[in-house]
Amino acid sequence: MRRLLVVCLIVVIGAIAVALGYQLPNSSSPSAASPSRSVAPLSRPVAPPSPSDAPLTHTYRSERRGALGEAGGVVPDGVTVFDDDIPAVANIDPELLKALRQAATAAADDGVEFYVNSGWRSPAYQDQLLREAVSTYGSEDEAARWVATAATSPHVSGDAVDIGRSTATAWLSEHGAAYGMCQVYKNEPWHYELRGNASDRGCPRMYADPTQDPRMQQ
Repeated sequence: MRRLLVVCLIVVIGAIAVALGYQLPNSSSPSAASPSRSVAPLSRPVAPPSPSDAPLTHTYRSERRGALGEAGGVVPDGVTVFDDDIPAVANIDPELLKALRQAATAAADDGVEFYVNSGWRSPAYQDQLLREAVSTYGSEDEAARWVATAATSPHVSGDAVDIGRSTATAWLSEHGAAYGMCQVYKNEPWHYELRGNASDRGCPRMYADPTQDPRMQQ
């Protein structure tokens, strides 16, 4: 009887040991975590788009060229001579703008479109461009070959326009005189002004650069 009790006790102890050995690993596994506690999924921070990916808005472009914006004469990309909502176009001298649009209409028949790189400018914007030119070219004398002062610039008075794209300037160099549109400076094939008698007499002789223009000597 004593031997039988010992055997039964050994069996019971073994069974308990087996049961504890099975449950202990399971209680430490992640699946046994409390259901009331949820684990948030890991999220990777999204990096902001690089400047090359960001859209080039008018505001962004204006900030890169100063704080003046379109109201001061900054021209956004893709502006044509017919964009009246852009001050750089709307504030061009009416006679110049009329001649420019007549030429642009004729050029369109040849598949050429006129874009405006610069038109009317405020004095503050012209001053800014001159400061940038001095910084770029290293001296006021060299900068004067490309940028006039606010007091002398025909852009400030609305009497000049810079036309974009070589196809347009090539068209104007051949046909512009018929509309009174003349290139004024040899070093600036994009800079055009109105010369009323050009349709009869042709455009006047060009200056080498703005420093040769008597208007710039004021």
